[in-house]
Amino acid sequence: MTLINWTPEKQRAFTRENLVFTQNVADSPLFTEEALIELIDRYPRESLEIFTMGYDPTVFGEWYLGRRTTREGIELDGRALMEAVKHGRLWLNLRRVNHSDPAVGALCDQIFREVAEKTGTHNLKTDLGLLISSPNAHVVYHLDMPMVMLWQIRGVKKVCLYPADAGFFSDRQIEGIALRESDENLPYETAFDDKALIHDLKPGEMLTWPQNAPHRIVNGDMVNVSLSIEFMTPRALWHANVIYANGLLRRLFGLNPSLKRSPKILEPLKIVFARAYKLLKGGFKGHKSPLKACFSLDPKWPGTIVYDEGVKPFTLNRPMQAVPAASKRTRKRSDKAA
Repeated sequence: MTLINWTPEKQRAFTRENLVFTQNVADSPLFTEEALIELIDRYPRESLEIFTMGYDPTVFGEWYLGRRTTREGIELDGRALMEAVKHGRLWLNLRRVNHSDPAVGALCDQIFREVAEKTGTHNLKTDLGLLISSPNAHVVYHLDMPMVMLWQIRGVKKVCLYPADAGFFSDRQIEGIALRESDENLPYETAFDDKALIHDLKPGEMLTWPQNAPHRIVNGDMVNVSLSIEFMTPRALWHANVIYANGLLRRLFGLNPSLKRSPKILEPLKIVFARAYKLLKGGFKGHKSPLKACFSLDPKWPGTIVYDEGVKPFTLNRPMQAVPAASKRTRKRSDKAA
């Protein structure tokens, strides 16, 4: 039995277009509530990421990292964390869980065997992340360097997906992401929504898009559980290395390369340059500052955040910008993708 409902058109368009599929992974016993609680408890303690965010999904930079221990040093288990998600404003990220959990790893392998069989793609660097997030939580406008499939297990989230070739980010910005000089978040303008595909992603659906397409996400008023599966194809890895090389050329030699206008004939030289620099120099040493945990959770009041001294809490004192309703045009585009 296949996990994804394929059509010949979607098989040909995979990795090249915005596509919405139906899938049956949402019904897997791996993702019942009790199974999720047990999975959190099995997951490496030091790898679990807990975030909170501001209240306006269009505002850049309001994102805090927390810790799973209370201020008294008591570690919260999976059940307590699930209760915190239900009642708070949190985003749990279990990165690369397929590498630490055999059952999830087997599912991930099955997914990519099917993808390879149906599309003929050779998939590299396959990572499955489990996202468990609160009602109305969000992720701001950003882009990812790898290819992404977003599988919805529980809840509904509004995904605003933007074209990668519309000029909504600069060469320098995407180079900074490739070089790990900055995180994936990007400045956002409401005018971008005119060209967005806006889709309410429901349980039993999977959404995928072309490499580097920016996007932002807003949960509905319910707990959301999703799988964010990242991967590379040879073509995507080539593209990422070209961006990396362009970033080196700009920062080391003061050149002004353009991802769109650079001659394709130069790309093999850029690939060699990027690979050699990583091998000989250990990669570009950017100035990205890692996030530091700045809040704990109160076990007595699930979802209540206890900020460290000096940390300014997010509040509702700024008027929120509503998530745009999908226009007639984008609704049609979304329906076509489905």
